[in-house]
Amino acid sequence: MSIFPKISLRPEVENYLKESFVNKEIVTALGKQEAERKFETLLKHLSHPPSFTTVRVNTHLASVQHVKNLLLDELQKQFNGLSVPILQHPDLQDVLLIPVIGPRKNIKKQQCEAIVGAQCGNAVLRGAHVYAPGIVSASKFMKAGDVISVYSDIKGKCKKGAREFDGTKVFLGNGISELSRKEIFNGLPELKGMGIRMTEPVYLSPSFDNVLPRYLFLQNLPSALVTHVLNPQPGEKILDLCAAPGGKTTHIAALMHDQGEVIALDKIFSKVEKIKQNALLLGLNSIRAFCFDGTKAVKLDMVEDTEGEPPFLPESFDRILLDAPCSGMGQRPNMACTWSLKELASYQPLQRKLFTAAVQLLKPEGVLVYSTCTIMLAENEEQVAWALTKFPCLQLQPQEPHIGGEGMRGAGLSCEQLKQLQRFDPSAVPLPDTDMDSLREARREDMLRLANKDSIGFFIAKFIKCKST
Repeated sequence: MSIFPKISLRPEVENYLKESFVNKEIVTALGKQEAERKFETLLKHLSHPPSFTTVRVNTHLASVQHVKNLLLDELQKQFNGLSVPILQHPDLQDVLLIPVIGPRKNIKKQQCEAIVGAQCGNAVLRGAHVYAPGIVSASKFMKAGDVISVYSDIKGKCKKGAREFDGTKVFLGNGISELSRKEIFNGLPELKGMGIRMTEPVYLSPSFDNVLPRYLFLQNLPSALVTHVLNPQPGEKILDLCAAPGGKTTHIAALMHDQGEVIALDKIFSKVEKIKQNALLLGLNSIRAFCFDGTKAVKLDMVEDTEGEPPFLPESFDRILLDAPCSGMGQRPNMACTWSLKELASYQPLQRKLFTAAVQLLKPEGVLVYSTCTIMLAENEEQVAWALTKFPCLQLQPQEPHIGGEGMRGAGLSCEQLKQLQRFDPSAVPLPDTDMDSLREARREDMLRLANKDSIGFFIAKFIKCKST
């Protein structure tokens, strides 16, 4: 059920999105009324979290069953003995699914309040505690040890250090303050530690802060699916063109049994360091990460390759993953997006530059997987239509496993082509109302169907490059 307001967007952005989702092709297929209803449902669902927390097991270091047993013990501790099931995904054997309990409606709101920033609030709805930097405001009498109600400042209007806030705020649940108001806002260098330990969140999800860090990687279900669609094989040379923070890079290496070469690029130094840290933590040696702009990754002069560092000669890679920088408009929960239409539109040309580099770097008969975590037609199906016209050497391929919906109409693709795409649409199923009683009664197949449908917004396309003539 919907308990939060729909995602808040600038009017120009909402109108643009509506035009995309109520386009001629969709209206012809569904009718205008149904297209508009689906669009409004989508805006509501974006502000709510998915109904499952998804973790990927690092099968390079441990078996799925062993990690599942460790995780069951951890959840028992976190949930004070509540027995929450953990499901192994039947099509993605290294993925574990944990149902989210909520929304919980009988939480008593406290007089003492803390306001957190929107991003912090989104994290709380997915199981995080509140860290001190995320706290924007707190009641004047707040002390360490107090039970306090936590609210999200979804429009970013609360002033840092305010004693009270009457603007738009959304209740996230109750927690225990680890710090007093004075300690949080004393003007000294910013605190880094825990600010509020959430004890009664509106949505109950496990916290994965330092939980089995060598064995688990917190990932949304479609993000874990992407690497299986790429289907890397031992001994291959694979490029992850926009790799940070390294979830898919490390997944590629694990599926290859750490045999072969995985090159990871990102243009931000701190993010590349994070990829290296993750590879080290997960015990993966086949990964080499470089701070490099993916749009410039093709070596234009055909001299001999310099020790395997970027830029690379054309046709160097067996498989390429382009998990492209995108508007992120599929992320959930997301209660407010302040971006302008110009900012949203800036991603399509960047994605095309990266795609062009990827096609050049791919060997004949090589596989290219393109993915985004956005719902935007312009960044998804329109990019596929553009790519198939621009690069006659590319052929769209069916995907395995196929657990998402088909592509969205509106970019001129055929029904057959749309079936070869995977689009995860947050409006696909009604928002669930999950409590312990409904979990005990739920059938496993119904829970798995819900996990596949009620995820973040995501898109995957798979191409093969035909032989050079």
